[in-house]
Amino acid sequence: MRSIALFVSILCSVVIVPAAEWSLTTGQAARIVIGQPTFTAATPGASASLLGAVSGLAYANNTLFVVDSNRLGAFPVNHRVLMFNNLASQIPSPEAELEVNFNRCQICVGSANLVLGQPDFEKAELKAASATTLRTPGAIATDGATLAVADSDNNRVLIWRSLPTSNQQPADVVVGQPDFTRTVPNDGGGFSPNNRSLKGPQGVWIQDGRLYVADAGNNRILIWNSIPTSNYKPADLVLGAPDFNTFVQPDLTKATIDAQANTLLTPVAVSSDGVHLFVTDLGHNRVLIWNTLPSRNQQPADVVIGQKSMTTAVANYVTELCAPLSTDADGKSTYPAMCSRTMDFPRFALSDGTRLFIADGGNDRILVYNTIPTENGAAADAILGQIRDTMNTVSDSADHEGIASSGVIRTPLSLAWDGRNLYASDPFNRRVMVFTMAERRVPNTGVRNSASREVFAVGSVTFAGQVKKDDEVEVKINDRSYKWKATEDTKFANLIDGLVTAINGANNGAGDPDVFATPNQTLFAIIFTARVAGEPGNGVGLTVTQTAGTTISATTSGATLTGGMDAAKIAPGTVVSILGTDLAEGTATAPESAEQLPRELAGVQVYFDGIRAPLYMVSPGEIRAQMPWEVRGSQSANAVVRTVRRDGVTVSVTSAISVPVVPQNPGIYAEEGVVDPRPGIVLHGSSYATGTISVDGSVRANDVATITVEDRKYAYTVVAGDTLASIRDHLIELINQDPKVEAFPAAAFTRIRLRARVAGPLYNGLAIGGSSRDGDEVIITATNSQLCCANTAGSRVTVDNPAVPGETIHVLATGLGNVKPEEALYQQVTGIVYTGDPLNDPQEFVSSLAGGKTANVLSAGLLPGAVGLYQVVLELNSDLPTNPQTQMTIAQDIYVSNIVTFPVFNPNAGN
Repeated sequence: MRSIALFVSILCSVVIVPAAEWSLTTGQAARIVIGQPTFTAATPGASASLLGAVSGLAYANNTLFVVDSNRLGAFPVNHRVLMFNNLASQIPSPEAELEVNFNRCQICVGSANLVLGQPDFEKAELKAASATTLRTPGAIATDGATLAVADSDNNRVLIWRSLPTSNQQPADVVVGQPDFTRTVPNDGGGFSPNNRSLKGPQGVWIQDGRLYVADAGNNRILIWNSIPTSNYKPADLVLGAPDFNTFVQPDLTKATIDAQANTLLTPVAVSSDGVHLFVTDLGHNRVLIWNTLPSRNQQPADVVIGQKSMTTAVANYVTELCAPLSTDADGKSTYPAMCSRTMDFPRFALSDGTRLFIADGGNDRILVYNTIPTENGAAADAILGQIRDTMNTVSDSADHEGIASSGVIRTPLSLAWDGRNLYASDPFNRRVMVFTMAERRVPNTGVRNSASREVFAVGSVTFAGQVKKDDEVEVKINDRSYKWKATEDTKFANLIDGLVTAINGANNGAGDPDVFATPNQTLFAIIFTARVAGEPGNGVGLTVTQTAGTTISATTSGATLTGGMDAAKIAPGTVVSILGTDLAEGTATAPESAEQLPRELAGVQVYFDGIRAPLYMVSPGEIRAQMPWEVRGSQSANAVVRTVRRDGVTVSVTSAISVPVVPQNPGIYAEEGVVDPRPGIVLHGSSYATGTISVDGSVRANDVATITVEDRKYAYTVVAGDTLASIRDHLIELINQDPKVEAFPAAAFTRIRLRARVAGPLYNGLAIGGSSRDGDEVIITATNSQLCCANTAGSRVTVDNPAVPGETIHVLATGLGNVKPEEALYQQVTGIVYTGDPLNDPQEFVSSLAGGKTANVLSAGLLPGAVGLYQVVLELNSDLPTNPQTQMTIAQDIYVSNIVTFPVFNPNAGN
């Protein structure tokens, strides 16, 4: 196997890690998904393993209860409740070692054992009210013995006095209605409720023998001091209203918002940890906390979160709760759209007695408080579903239907907790997500293209003319000015060095906060690299001015730096670097001669969507692995590192992170440990003089395609049925009779590669050409007029042995995605060296810029004998100038690689 080590420097019975090291952290991904075949599927339907638009959740006795319907407008509404019994046998434990198999997602699991509201798992019928039917149920609760379901659109709560054991088992008790067939709200009393009636209940809870109901349509919480054992039992206590008969204004234009410690507006959830009571007050954009269980009607809450005080009800009240970002042109403070203290239509609150979890539905996130708040407006300690507290990736997406991933949740409606796993309903993505407490040792963007790592934005300022005494040049980075003034007639080298010193030495040696400056004395230029990786660097402004009358000409590459990209978006098959801490006990590498990469090294395993990944190397700070080909077609995969410690029995696992998956995102390998743009691993491509002929245009019978080698002509007359590829192949057959050159097809496009039959420089300069007759539709073009540039194939391009214009060079890359033809695609096997056609090429077109000019991409396919590596073969432009830091990128679609540099020497440029 040709190992990546040939091209890139490489850092040369179970005990579980204690729970004290576990946590839920901002941006972590779900570890498990229930109800969909992958994290990005969102397939509608109804079966034992396929969920619709889910809402309420409950957990007890190793059983997960799921309400498969909602009142949001998400579809499908399956009007049912599912029970997943013996859940621990269905979802793997966090420390479990998953087997190596061909399943697409071993952590996309769960098959219900029992259904309520429907006769079987495939039905989603809406039928008349009875003890066995449901109509848009919205919540569920259990204490492990009794089950209660808020049957919202039937204006009732159904109670099973023992946990159901058969499909469509009838309920034993109904509250809110006198019998199982009536469904009118408020006992037919319109907008005046009583102590027996309900109107659209959306929350239910059982705690210590009490029943709590969020009677949303009546703006109140009802409490039964004992779980009803007979129909239509009256409640004992009411919160949010002074009595059971308080009128509720149905006309929203006449209703007033009166947020107080003892009022509610459309409460949608109620829960308790046995000490506190938590009410999710949707209409007031808040969660209320009672520090002791209420004992009298309309007892006021003690604490409010989501608002600064009990009397405000503003969604995302950032001006009162969040720190300002900056000030505008008028000196007024600007604020983020949200922060860790705000809420927007919260849907559920749940506590385990220590922590508090809140489904902040309108902000598409879950708030995690490590301790139950005791002060108003408290900030959450962690955010799930978003990568930071001040953004909402769902609302920022133009395509809400296409954003399902392991790290995104859309309008979470309910939560459940089993002591380590937090279950969250995700109605619009038709699934239940399972977030697991673990060790946070890999950051949110810790999985990266191993070649790119980071893709920094760059820019340049280029100088020409002459430098005279008193000439002054000013470079501005955003609004920061750096000046250099000549004290005498001098050279550009002094000007460049002076500006670079000023920029990199600013701020007491810390340098400019936005860029790092690098001199390029050969081109009389300064290269600016953003200090922040990725797309944010593209916004760094760059201008240059010079004194009037000077002979200096100074130009920028553009008004801002450009080229910053996200190296954390990963294509299937990519060799990735997983960056973190304490990932392994030591360093280990795969055998270079292996034809199949190991799935474990030094006790370390890496999983993507539960697929155990092939490993190149492991170390405490970095793991290099291959993203499995199996994730193609998905928008994301979650990543987990499992480590067996040196004692052989202790196992630790990292928190899951979400890895964005894209069809392609190329990276070029370069030297480690230096500032970008880094010197690329660029190799001389051939020991023979070479050239390229392109076959283009249209195919028409009787056209004549001609290639010349010196004075020898090889002509082919097109016949009916020919294609550009067949014309190319016929020309190759003719040329291979030539005494000095041989021909073979290039992988990209319909090109012919010509190669001298003798190694060495003997045939450098051998004349070649291509032509067709006037009026012919086939077009034959030589990219260069002569063979060029024999060197030592596979040797490194260096300052002492630079590339020359027109030369063929090889670049090692990863992340270029699926290849063609189909036969080659079948050889893309995760972890196994590629043994298919060397003339394979990526399915997505690859382009390249070298020295600001187009480089012909002759091929860019998978490298035979390697895993996940691509060899990009480029023919350099024949007009490149001498430049020891020639910059190069490759690109596919909207994705551009990192910038690498390599030396070029043009012997004909008068250097």
